[in-house]
Amino acid sequence: FLSGLEKKPACAGIGLVYSLLASLFFSIVALLVKKIDGVHAVEISAIRCFFQMLFVLPAMIYYKTGFLGPRDQRIFLFLRGFLGANAMILLYYAVQQMPLADATVIAFSNPVFTAVLAWIFLKEKCTIWDFIFTIFTLTGVILIARPPFLFGSRVSGIEGDYTNHIKGTIAAFTGAVGAASTFVVLRKMGKSVHYYLSVWYYAVIGLIECVIALFVIKEWNIPFCGWDRWVLMLIGLLGIAGQTFLTKALQLEKAGPVALMRTIDVVLAFILQFLFLNRIPTWWSLGGAFCVISSTSGVALRKWYSTKNPEKCQDFL
Repeated sequence: FLSGLEKKPACAGIGLVYSLLASLFFSIVALLVKKIDGVHAVEISAIRCFFQMLFVLPAMIYYKTGFLGPRDQRIFLFLRGFLGANAMILLYYAVQQMPLADATVIAFSNPVFTAVLAWIFLKEKCTIWDFIFTIFTLTGVILIARPPFLFGSRVSGIEGDYTNHIKGTIAAFTGAVGAASTFVVLRKMGKSVHYYLSVWYYAVIGLIECVIALFVIKEWNIPFCGWDRWVLMLIGLLGIAGQTFLTKALQLEKAGPVALMRTIDVVLAFILQFLFLNRIPTWWSLGGAFCVISSTSGVALRKWYSTKNPEKCQDFL
């Protein structure tokens, strides 16, 4: 009876509402990372992982998931934690080094890379469309990065020094590939591992990695009293809330519609950047965003169509 309730949600479309809430929370987290001063991206990631551990621990005890997971899945759990934590750190670093919307757009390109990596490692079918979407995505990244050898030495509309802009672009792009790798690992594990155990590995490995990195780069700073400390706690809370809503959305809806709904991340990034950071996007950034959104939407629509009409999709592709 309970399993029947899970398959048929009481409210139609509630999964898309969950996806929208996840996008909202993730966008607010990125904005808070941008607004906070004097705290390195690695330290922000460490604090988020710490609070994520605190929030997940009671749920793990309640559901009796254990702390190590099935023996044959531990290597995948480790990879999920390591790759996911690196993707988070790189995204936060990118947000601090370049305009919020630009970093979000590049990071949002991960669905395109997920399709390519799933073809390489999971032997999932990859069509000519996936390669077209990949090229279109890379075009969008180039429009945002605007390398001097293509656009000349005078590049307008960037935030601060151009070297930092390039560092942010590389970090966001690498983070997108890391996030795509994480999705491939999660797909490999399937439903054999409880969601909270997956988040636990993500938080623990991320915290260990961040603490080691902070000692190496010597960037550990005590956050300022008041606002900054509340913001750091809020980043941890909203981060796990976003992950929870996204997971629930994927449980109730097909991956295609959820991915399409997640394009609102980019729209929210531009809106929040304009409202709270007083920054108007350039036409290059908007063009890059169009390329990336078109590519990710194309991937989502193709996957959605293929699950609904496998025979027609086979003929079409």
